[in-house]
This record gives sequence, structure tokens and C-alpha cells, in this order.
Amino acid sequence: MASGSEDRERGFTIIDRRASAAEGEASAPSEPARPGLPRVDFSTFVLSLGTSAYYHLGIVAHPETGQKVSRPELELARNTIDTLELLEVKTRGNLDAQERELLESLLYELRMHFVEAGKARS
Repeated sequence: MASGSEDRERGFTIIDRRASAAEGEASAPSEPARPGLPRVDFSTFVLSLGTSAYYHLGIVAHPETGQKVSRPELELARNTIDTLELLEVKTRGNLDAQERELLESLLYELRMHFVEAGKARS
């Protein structure tokens, strides 16, 4: 048995959870979500990116300031839309129906708003 001074020298404990993942079980983070923040999963990640694109397009206000951008930031919006398109390609065949529908519908709406914002800017 380790003495108290040996325990303090170690500093942390490593727990190997690979065995359960190797048996085909989905491994999820064991830490609970932080207070005030939703647990991050694919849907919340995609919605976060979508909200960022909507902000850059001037559709939604910044959550802290309540202000919308005075002029759409098309380059930033395009970059976020490109990121979502990359996720769509790279996750193809690995999403459940609800996740796939969320990503497809969000991309469709963002693309339409992007085109409208581009026309308004011209």
C-alpha cells in the first residue's frame, strides 16, 4: 500500500477505458456538462457553427452585446458554411437520420441567406 507522501507525488490517476470501447460500446465522456453550458454533441456543435454563420450574415444578434453586425461579413459566413460542408462530407454515412437532417437543412438555409446577403451587398 502506498503511503500518503507517495500518493501526493503521483498527482493524477490514469483510468484506461479502451477495453469497453474495443468491445463495441460507444465511449462517451464521463465528465458531466459544466453548469450553464449544454453537453457538446454533434447537434450542438453544428448548431453553434450555424449560429456563428447567422451572426456573420447579420441575421442574429451577438449573444453578449445584443448587437447585429452593421454589414454582413460574407467572408466569415462563407468560411463557416464551408466548415459545415466539410463536416457533411466527412461524416456521410456516420450520422443518424436526425443529425443528417439537421445538417442538411441548416446548410440549405445558410446557403439561401448567404445568396440573399450577397445580392443585397451588390
